[in-house]
Amino acid sequence: MSYFNVRVYGLLINQDNEVLVSDEEEYGFRFSKFPGGGLELGEGLIDGLKREFMEECEADVEVLSHFYTTDFYEKSAFNDSQVISVYYVVKEKAPLQLAFKDTIYDFDGKGEILQAFRWVKIGDLDIESITFKTDKTVARLLKEKYSVKL
Repeated sequence: MSYFNVRVYGLLINQDNEVLVSDEEEYGFRFSKFPGGGLELGEGLIDGLKREFMEECEADVEVLSHFYTTDFYEKSAFNDSQVISVYYVVKEKAPLQLAFKDTIYDFDGKGEILQAFRWVKIGDLDIESITFKTDKTVARLLKEKYSVKL
């Protein structure tokens, strides 16, 4: 049986033109993406995004604008669903209280599910270090839109 997997992500960009990246490990599978996740049944996109930021980052965010919605086929890396991802530019309502890392997959502790956060200059964002196809597309679009042209 095939089904749709609707996901919502936030692009949090700071005053230094850096975007927040989430490095995660679930049951031995490592991936880097933007903060966010799956929509729950009966939940709207904005409410889902706010819930995800609260769960992942303990942060209350304001949604500023729509950035991108998946416009090609992407199969989930975890099951047989077709992934549809919606990305919004968001702003934190208060400074984030996270332990930011400088290197990829720098997790604190051990366990089946790990997560760490990094600020990455948009101009320096390595598209190949972002794991999933739609996130790579968004990373490329971010670089085109926000990179400082010298």
